[in-house]
Amino acid sequence: MHTGAAGAWSVPRSRPAAGRAALTLLGVTRLPLFPLGAALFPGLVLPLNVFEERYRALVRDLLALPEDAPRRFGVIAIRNGLEVAPTGQEGRATGPAAGLGDEPMEALYGYGCVADAAGIAEREGGGYELVATGVTRFSLLSLDVSGEYLTGEVEEVPERTGTGAGALVPEVTRAFTAYQKRLAGARERTLSAQEFPDDPTVLSYLVAAAVIAETPVKQGLLETPDTAARLGAELRLLRRESALIDKLPSLPAVDLAQQAVSAN
Repeated sequence: MHTGAAGAWSVPRSRPAAGRAALTLLGVTRLPLFPLGAALFPGLVLPLNVFEERYRALVRDLLALPEDAPRRFGVIAIRNGLEVAPTGQEGRATGPAAGLGDEPMEALYGYGCVADAAGIAEREGGGYELVATGVTRFSLLSLDVSGEYLTGEVEEVPERTGTGAGALVPEVTRAFTAYQKRLAGARERTLSAQEFPDDPTVLSYLVAAAVIAETPVKQGLLETPDTAARLGAELRLLRRESALIDKLPSLPAVDLAQQAVSAN
């Protein structure tokens, strides 16, 4: 589902320095962008292994910021395209939009998540490892492909609780617990006791990140307009997936609430 506010791919005439764009997110601003094959959610953590030169340049610019400044960039899921620059592929095979075809704006979803970079470590032989923590959602308004890496004009998407979010918390918690038990049983694993957050928004993002689903499904949860609607969608999804697990017990070994290291 693509509901971003953008229209045509636009290239602004000038691009502020990445550091200046990464300092804050107030209304409409410009951020360095890191397209991935998965969605990032506010409050969730995603380890990144950075090896392509375009993203090394992004990390170098983040490291050049003042020590007390937030090192922020935008993680946005790829709708049609590749994370890693292709070789010999038609379309854009080189440059900041490599792998996204001739219309990069159309290749990306319209919503992403601002990420705060922490624990940046340079790897021997080049590249970086870092941990990205989701901060807040944004809508993508335009792309700029004139620099070493993608930047975008983005607008923060405010968090809205919606009607009935609190009442859905116990239902989603029960459904998520049942879902976890079915997964553990299908894999013949022991499920340790867990405590779930009482805050409806925090719970909604935890479940969105932890449920095993394809990127379009997770992206739909990221784009849901308010917490109540997200929890309602998750309740339906968890019940459906639990029923499917009962019928199809052979499942991939994916740990809940953990994000795999993503290599660009």
